[in-house]
Amino acid sequence: MANQEVKSDLEIAQSAQLKHVDEIAKVLGVDIDELEHYGKYKAKLPLHLIDPEKIKKNKLILVTAITPTPPGEGKTTTSIGLTEGLNRIGKKTTVVLREPSLGPVFGIKGGAAGGGYSQVVPMEDINLHFTGDFSAIEKANNLLAALIDNNIYFQKESLGIDPRTVKWKRVMDMNDRSLRSIITGLGGRPGGNPREAGFNITAASEIMAILCLAESFQDLKTKLGNIYVGDTYDNTPIYCRDLKAQGAMAALLKDAIKPNLVQTLEGNPAIIHGGPFANIAQGTNSVLATKLGLSLSDYVVTEAGFGADLGAEKFLDIKCGYSGLSPSAVVIVATVRALKYHGGQDLKTLTTPNLDALKAGFANLEKHLENIAQFGLPAVVSINRFSSDSDEELAFLKQACESRGAKVALSEGWAKGGEGTTDLARAVVETAENFKGRYTPIYDWNSDIKTKVETVAKKIYGAGSVVFQAKALADIKHIEGLGLGHLPICIAKTQKSFSDNEALIGRPSGFELTVREFEIAAGAGFLVPITGAIMRLPGLPAVPAALHIDIDDQGVISGLS
Repeated sequence: MANQEVKSDLEIAQSAQLKHVDEIAKVLGVDIDELEHYGKYKAKLPLHLIDPEKIKKNKLILVTAITPTPPGEGKTTTSIGLTEGLNRIGKKTTVVLREPSLGPVFGIKGGAAGGGYSQVVPMEDINLHFTGDFSAIEKANNLLAALIDNNIYFQKESLGIDPRTVKWKRVMDMNDRSLRSIITGLGGRPGGNPREAGFNITAASEIMAILCLAESFQDLKTKLGNIYVGDTYDNTPIYCRDLKAQGAMAALLKDAIKPNLVQTLEGNPAIIHGGPFANIAQGTNSVLATKLGLSLSDYVVTEAGFGADLGAEKFLDIKCGYSGLSPSAVVIVATVRALKYHGGQDLKTLTTPNLDALKAGFANLEKHLENIAQFGLPAVVSINRFSSDSDEELAFLKQACESRGAKVALSEGWAKGGEGTTDLARAVVETAENFKGRYTPIYDWNSDIKTKVETVAKKIYGAGSVVFQAKALADIKHIEGLGLGHLPICIAKTQKSFSDNEALIGRPSGFELTVREFEIAAGAGFLVPITGAIMRLPGLPAVPAALHIDIDDQGVISGLS
């Protein structure tokens, strides 16, 4: 078969016969006059297409994964491949995904549009500037930063903000460690008031989190207005609404709030919108995009970032908590090679069969299965198959999953597209059609802050205890004084381990989780406990992916995959 030839993701994407976006809209039953076109293959969808009654009867499938490993597990590829497979077996399905950040694209990870024959296209556009949503989020974030400093500068118009209490940072969509901590306002009186400041990556901006949780323009403005800025010299809290900034910020987001319509390689609809990271934010696409997909399709396949301990937990406890959504099934993506890594096999030898390492590493998948069960949801394990997987290894993994009550199917979406995921699609449909319940939150939002953190740490991560450092305890007192203790929590934690120590792979248990401080995302509607060495602005690796990306005289891009 032609699609068995070894080609790069970019070569496959560039050789695809894309349909005009109008044809994709027709598949969804959307009048092409409703679209806001961004060229031939991209368009914005209007929000009025959301239909609450259709949302109630259609099926939401959440794709998550085991704890990430260096080789990768293929969660996005599986999400897209599953969508192709569901359409092949007669289920009208749309995949709803996050937009890639330029930080990972030019850093370590590369593109994030799927892979092989399970991609969303046009891949180059999606991975680069797309429809400008990230730029709009960046500008809205930085407008607020400028207005804060401007209010401090002009004393007659000042709200009396104490610069030492301002935590709001500027953002840019790039990995740049040099900007994490800076001094602004240098240059004498014209330069403003010198103070400590810094940058986050755009995906970590609270504006991104707000955009992905807002359900209307009015809701967007309300959430923007609720952003906590800092305190005055007499300890009065200041919010974005006090600066009267929310209207202008929302105006910058007037197009960014609308989800983007593109397509899969097999010409099925794909809605891509928003891009918060799951290790520092809620890690899932916008509520509006998910609800649009459910209004226009029988099935929606969506994903949550990193492992189920991060993205899936936040998807359920935050996104579903606010939106009223609930998945009908959860797909956990696993690979033989990743589980062998969790079982202690050396990274360089993962293609060598090792049943003992696989058995040891299965504990990681087992914990994720247990966690999904704690939410009261049924799980399907998708084994993302590689040519190096032995029959013995695959047989063990299949039997081990089934013995724990999970359906399991091989996925070959990378090599075969929808043809390689029909077994997975059938397993998902059977599971989703038989499930009649709703998810159960892992904690009560009205519990005290410490209890919420300890519940997630112990039930989901497997921690034995939680240590709150002095700064975290002071932050809790401050949060409670602001009347925000009722908000859900969005724990910032390494994606590489259940713990806050990335070296503890597999299934660590009984460990001590350390919370060093809290950040307040009052606009987004959650609190962020910061654990370990997690940062909001990554740095580039020694050899960034950007060094391999180029464009020729005909405008053809290479190296983007």
